[in-house]
Amino acid sequence: MTTRRSNEDPVVEWLLEDEQPSVRYYTLVDLLGRDKRDDEVRETYSNISTRGWAKEILSSQRRGGYWESGDNLYRPKYTATNWRAIVLSDLGLASDNPRIKRTADQFFNQWLKLPSMNNIFNDEVCVVGNTARMLTHYGYGDDFRVRKLFDRLVEDQKDDGGWHCFDSKVGTLDGWEGLAAFAALPKSKHTKSIKRSIERGAEFYLERKLFEEGKRRYEPWFRLHYPNHYYYDVLVGLDTLTRLGYASDKRLKPAIEILNDKKQSDGTWLLERVHPDIGVGADYVLRGRRKIKPFALEAPGKPSKWITLQALRVLRRIQEDDTN
Repeated sequence: MTTRRSNEDPVVEWLLEDEQPSVRYYTLVDLLGRDKRDDEVRETYSNISTRGWAKEILSSQRRGGYWESGDNLYRPKYTATNWRAIVLSDLGLASDNPRIKRTADQFFNQWLKLPSMNNIFNDEVCVVGNTARMLTHYGYGDDFRVRKLFDRLVEDQKDDGGWHCFDSKVGTLDGWEGLAAFAALPKSKHTKSIKRSIERGAEFYLERKLFEEGKRRYEPWFRLHYPNHYYYDVLVGLDTLTRLGYASDKRLKPAIEILNDKKQSDGTWLLERVHPDIGVGADYVLRGRRKIKPFALEAPGKPSKWITLQALRVLRRIQEDDTN
């Protein structure tokens, strides 16, 4: 496959390699500005489910559209349906793929079942946000059950503008899933209440420079990860805020400097850790008898195509805002 490049940047060439069509697709569209209707872009998109990470994930999918267990979409962490479905939505797959539709049906039937939808409304807001974002990426953003998830995110926002996954009167930077769900919605779908919620949520993060909370520096937030599951780091914050249109806000500068400092001499970024990150500076411990199996697409400590793509997307949005 021959690609018409706008430059000969070796990092871009690396991202354009055929082995990971998700990365190639987003590089063509988000970094090189290619139209989604372009023949090469469409061909690359069609390869996402048949090659690379998405193919590997789908290869272990059960006939009903789930992984691990059809009775519990959430456990075991981080290999059950919930976690794999989020990653597949990040990789670009949607409900026009029959296997993705079967997975989405699992969430509608188990978590979003009418009339009450209590299965998810009684759950943590981080689960609500992740589910809203995932199903929106899948193409269900207009489904009234998904819209109810967005309503819940607006209602659950704290007075300070943040969110919290546990009982709390104040928000935390760790509660990023609500704002990220709004970032998945096209602006044309932003109601007045969602617009106001975004403004308040963005201010919550910008006031804290995307990483200032508590009396000491929380080290896991300064390490880059993927998949993120429900964990936060500065790249998550930068990606969410720049998607929402805040790329030109000067309060992003400290977080941008952190991101730029992590750039390697060859122009790539590393996958620094895989969650759960209980390394230096983490203040939580794993509980329970079940051993958690980390779920990763790439090897930690090595150049990461996904992290590099995310970093370059963020920096491009900032550059575009500066030139407008």
